[in-house]
Amino acid sequence: MAKASVLIVPGLGNSGPDHWQSWLQRRHPSFARVEQADWDAPVLEGWVRSLEDSVAAASAPVVLIAHSLGCMTVAHWGVRNGSSVGKVAAALLVAPPDVESAEHTPPEVHGFAPVPSDPLPFRTVVLASRNDPYAAIARSCGFAVGWGADFIDGGDLEHINTAAGYGPWPDGERLVLDLLREAEDGA
Repeated sequence: MAKASVLIVPGLGNSGPDHWQSWLQRRHPSFARVEQADWDAPVLEGWVRSLEDSVAAASAPVVLIAHSLGCMTVAHWGVRNGSSVGKVAAALLVAPPDVESAEHTPPEVHGFAPVPSDPLPFRTVVLASRNDPYAAIARSCGFAVGWGADFIDGGDLEHINTAAGYGPWPDGERLVLDLLREAEDGA
């Protein structure tokens, strides 16, 4: 069984110390974070390049764990079929925002529109919330369909971030560990 690498892909503003992605990284120190040049003024091309560089540097199959704008970064990178995309075994995309909606998302993220609608070339799971202020559940489900992803309706979890109380998120950790096991068994 090959050991897989986990890359955490945060969204706008990065995931602060109390965010579930940071909690997960503290619990699993081998998990690495994709770093961006500017977390508060995202530029699609730069964010996609940072993801490509991080995946290319991994020495094992990769599992991507993205939140919010990180989901859109993964989607754009995946449909472009970058040189390292074959290294990705799976991706968990949590709370993808509707970057095409001025009603739901801030202007800083609109440069990530349009939302890619082609299937991603790796196993993908989208988890969304029914009351996410950044995307209607039907829209999130539509993203999953376009990306060829499994869809999990998480119920009323808001944006699944620190403001919504996610911090520690054992259910999310279980999903990550399941994907990691699948990646290692399939390698």
